[in-house]
Amino acid sequence: MTKRTCLVTGASDGIGRETARRLAQQGAPIVLWCRDPVRGRQAQEDIRRTTHNDAVDLCIADLASQREIRRGCAEIRERHDRLDVLVNNAAVVPRTRRLTEDGIEMQFAVNHLAGFLLVHLLADLLRAAPAARVVNVASYMERNGVIDFDGLRGEGRYDPHAAYCRSKLANVLFTYELARRVEGTTLTANCLHPGVVATKLLSDLSGRPRALGFMNAWRYAGHAEGAATSVYLALSPDVEDVSGRFFVDQREASSSPASYDRDLQARLWQTSLTLTGTESIEKLPRQY
Repeated sequence: MTKRTCLVTGASDGIGRETARRLAQQGAPIVLWCRDPVRGRQAQEDIRRTTHNDAVDLCIADLASQREIRRGCAEIRERHDRLDVLVNNAAVVPRTRRLTEDGIEMQFAVNHLAGFLLVHLLADLLRAAPAARVVNVASYMERNGVIDFDGLRGEGRYDPHAAYCRSKLANVLFTYELARRVEGTTLTANCLHPGVVATKLLSDLSGRPRALGFMNAWRYAGHAEGAATSVYLALSPDVEDVSGRFFVDQREASSSPASYDRDLQARLWQTSLTLTGTESIEKLPRQY
C-alpha cells in the first residue's frame, strides 16, 4: 500500500474519517476531501498522529458546487500523478429543500453527482494506476429509491427520506454502468451498504437532533464497523478483478431489482453527463 494513493470524500468525520485512517495505517498516501477547513485540518492531524503516516494530503472543496469540485480536482492533479483508490463516501441529508448553486437538489448533487464528476475529472489519474478501484458508499435504502428525472433540479414537494433513497439508488445504478463502460480496463467499480451506523447523517435522516446522537451510538454500529466494507473493497486482493457488484458486510449481495435495469442505468448516466457538463469517461483523452 505504500505507493497506492487513496482519495476519500467526506473524510472529516464519521465513516469517511475512519476509512481514511485505516487506509493510512497501511502506509498509503491519503487525500482527505473535506468541505470545512477547520475540521479537515483536525482530521488530517489526527490521522497523521495516530497512524504515523505523514503522507496525508488535504483538499478543501464543497461537493455541492461543481465549480469547487473542478478546482479541487485541479489541485489534486497538480500534486499527484496517479490515483489507485477513490472512495466516494460523502453524503448529506438536509431536512428542508435546498438547491445547489448549480440549481440541483442538494442530496442528488452531493450524494450522486459529486462522485460521478470526480470519476470523470480524475479519470487520467485513475488510468495511470496499475489497477485502480472506485468504491461508492451506497445504502440498503436504495431499494426504496425512485429516480424522478423531472425532479432532479428540486421541482415539486421535498421529502428528505425519499430524496436520500433516490440518491442511494443512483449510487448503485452509477456503479453498475461505470463497471460496464470500463470493462476490459484495469479500473473496477463496486458499491456497498456500510450498515446502519451511528453518524451525523443518521441523525439527520431520522430527524433526531445531533445533540442526541448518543442514542444512535447506543443502538447502532460504530464508525469502524461502518468503514470495514469500504476498506475491504479498497484493499483486499479477493476483489482485485471484481467489478459491478454490491457488497454488505464484506460479502457480495443483491441490490434492488430497479438497480439492475440497464435502461435506467443508461438514462441516469446520460442525465448525469448533462447535469455536470462533462464527456463520458470512455471518451475522455488519457490526459486533459
